[in-house]
Amino acid sequence: MSDTKPAKDLPPIPARHPGRWVASVIILLIAGQVLFSVITNPRFKWDIVGEYLFSDIILSGVRLTIGLTVIAQILGIVVGIGLAVMRLSPNPTVARCAWVYLWFFRGTPLLVQLIFWYNISALYPEFTIGLPFIEPFFIFNANDLITPLAVAILGLGLNEGAYMAEIVRGGILGVDSGQSQAAKALGMTHSQTLRRIVLPQAIRLILPPTGNQTILMLKTTSLVSILALADLLYSAQSIYTRTFQTIPLLIVVSLWYITITSILTIGQTMLERKLSGGRPRQGPTPMVSWLLGGLVQRRPQPIAVNQAEEKAHG
Repeated sequence: MSDTKPAKDLPPIPARHPGRWVASVIILLIAGQVLFSVITNPRFKWDIVGEYLFSDIILSGVRLTIGLTVIAQILGIVVGIGLAVMRLSPNPTVARCAWVYLWFFRGTPLLVQLIFWYNISALYPEFTIGLPFIEPFFIFNANDLITPLAVAILGLGLNEGAYMAEIVRGGILGVDSGQSQAAKALGMTHSQTLRRIVLPQAIRLILPPTGNQTILMLKTTSLVSILALADLLYSAQSIYTRTFQTIPLLIVVSLWYITITSILTIGQTMLERKLSGGRPRQGPTPMVSWLLGGLVQRRPQPIAVNQAEEKAHG
C-alpha cells in the first residue's frame, strides 16, 4: 500500500514573497539610519529634553491639557446628543435650527471661533438674565465671565458638539427602523422611543468614533495657546522664549502628546473589544509578525479528517 497521502490531507503551503523581504530590509535600514541620526545628533540636545520633560511648568501644562480635553469633550457630547435629536425631530423648525448650527460651526475654523469668543465683550459688554420689556433680574460683566479658560471650554465644546451631532445621528440611524415602528405601534412617543429603544442600542455605534474624537480633541487643545492659557504648548513656549531652546521644548511637547494619545488609543481598543463581546475583529497578531509587516506567518494547521476517511485511506 502506498504511503502517499491524499492531496486534501496535505497542509497548504503559503506562497513565498521574496520582494517583501527585500522591501522590509530596505525600510528597516533606512529607519535604523534615521533613528541613529536622531539619537547621535547633538543639535537635538536630548539633555535639555530630559531636563524639562518632567519639570513643574510642563507637568502643570499637561494637567491643564488633560482637564480641557475631558471637560470640552463632555460638553461636546452633551451638545451633540441634543443636536442629533433635534436633527431627527419631526418638527421642521427644530430640525432646521440644528442644521444651521452644524453649518456654522463646521463651516468656520476653530481658531477663528476661539478668537471670536475671546472678543465677544466688544459686541456684548454685559449679559443679562430676565424677561423681555422689563428690568433684568441679573446683570453680568462680560469681561468677568469670558476668561481665557471659559473661552477655551466654550469654543472647544461648542465646536465639538457639531461633529458629535453627526456621529450620534449616524448611530441612531444605524439602529433598525423596525424597532422604532414597533415602539410607535405600542403607543410610545418619539422622545420615549429615542430614550428607551434607540439610544441604548446606538451606543455601540457611537462610542468607537467618540474615542477618535477624544484623541482629536486632545491635540486640538493646543490651539488655546493663542489665548495665553498655560496648556502644554503654551508652557513650553514660555520656556523657549526665555532660553531659546525651541527644538528641545517642542520635542518635550511632542513626547507628552504621543504618550497621552497612546494611552487613549489603548483605552479605545479595549472599549471596542468589550463592545464586540470580548472578541477582537481579527485574530491576535504576534508582535514579531507585526513588526516585520506580516512577513512571518504561522504555518497553517492541517485539517483533521474524520475516522471514516482515515479507515478508507487505510
